[in-house]
Amino acid sequence: MHHQDNEPAHKDEGSLQDFIVSALPSRRKALWFLGASALSASALSACGGDGSSGVSATVSTGTSSSSSSSSSSSSSSSSSSSSSSSSSASGTCTTLPEETAGPYPGDGSNSASGSIVNVLTLSGIVRSDIRTSIGSYSGTASGTQLTLKIRLVNTNLGCTPLTGYAIYLWHCTDDGRYSLYTVTNQNYLRGVQVTDADGYVTFVTVIPGCYSGRMPHIHVEVYTGLSTATAYTNKINTTQFALDRTFATSFYASASGYSASIANLNAITFATDNVFGDDTAAQLAASTITPSGSLSAGYTASIDLGIAV
Repeated sequence: MHHQDNEPAHKDEGSLQDFIVSALPSRRKALWFLGASALSASALSACGGDGSSGVSATVSTGTSSSSSSSSSSSSSSSSSSSSSSSSSASGTCTTLPEETAGPYPGDGSNSASGSIVNVLTLSGIVRSDIRTSIGSYSGTASGTQLTLKIRLVNTNLGCTPLTGYAIYLWHCTDDGRYSLYTVTNQNYLRGVQVTDADGYVTFVTVIPGCYSGRMPHIHVEVYTGLSTATAYTNKINTTQFALDRTFATSFYASASGYSASIANLNAITFATDNVFGDDTAAQLAASTITPSGSLSAGYTASIDLGIAV
């Protein structure tokens, strides 16, 4: 069911006023380097999940098409605006700075209606298809299907796939609202997957809408394994994937249920977005997904998500 009134500007991560104010100093949080200097060479070579629970890493994303344009980037440092790239036979992956989880993470870091919201502890949260609610809720999110394939890689080891890590993904509905917060009686469009032997997870979801003050995007948190993916305090990084603007413009104009997204998208650019606005061109290219497909059959997209461990 579509709501006529879109959620206000999501000021924690979206208003233009907030962007202008925050643009003066750097907006980003300092990267977590918890014990990174103490890592041994043998620890750096470990590619399995849950064995690096003390590591705080920088998330990176990249596809083969966007990575070629970002192979030249600055070396990684404690500055969140820096980026790095790692090359291997499988391609190039770009390290992206830490991004905000926004006001609606559902990971135990905040409250709604006076109660802590933590979907990560719910039975059934580990799933590929996140379009339906779980537990005591039974709704299904409306919107056009998107199948998103993510490959988790280690940017410190030439984009080596990482196995056994947990990825928590969430995003807004087709009309720009978030389950558990502004759709209080649903918990859909949230889910956790564990990377396979090749570092892959696949989520079946819907294409997110564009609400006022933000470019369309998808949130991601990375955990060292399923056993630690129970609360935000255990995450090792947070980032966001952007929806390609050319695709979004065409899609919103033709898809049912996304009418409010047309005006919202026209009112913002990546430069004025208060999350993506201070990314480098390489970072933005690496974090952008460009779905392919059709309205009738649904869309598919893939992206590399790199962490430096």
